[in-house]
Amino acid sequence: MKRWQKILLSTVAVAGVFYGMVYVDVIWRARESWLEGEKYWRWADHPKERAAFLEAQLTQNRALLDKKRAASQTTPEDYARDVELLEFSHQQALKESSIKYAYIWYQTAAELFSPPESKWVRLSREKMPLAKERWRAELRAQKIPFEEYMLD
Repeated sequence: MKRWQKILLSTVAVAGVFYGMVYVDVIWRARESWLEGEKYWRWADHPKERAAFLEAQLTQNRALLDKKRAASQTTPEDYARDVELLEFSHQQALKESSIKYAYIWYQTAAELFSPPESKWVRLSREKMPLAKERWRAELRAQKIPFEEYMLD
């Protein structure tokens, strides 16, 4: 085999491996986005699960702050500010719409991670309109005014 043929073959092989890695990565990312959408969809149906998750997250983050304070890695003022910010973030997270996040994750999978047209992209495209309609209904029920362009 001539030198130029070896170089060409190596280049094609490297390009093929690179393309394959990108292909697999995009499919995995679509799957992750779809699973996140499913998590938020479930939380929309079971808000107590979401509240328990957020409470556990708050407890874990507060324990980290307490550990830093015990190790004298933070001043009392910084600790108080960090606890206040943590509480505020927790309260804001409790107010957020789970179905809105489900829609956003499905949209992410369908729009950012296709092509290729993987199973996860197809599932996300099927759930997107359903999630959007549930989000609209939730906004109407809360009497929050919105325009259609605000939901995209």
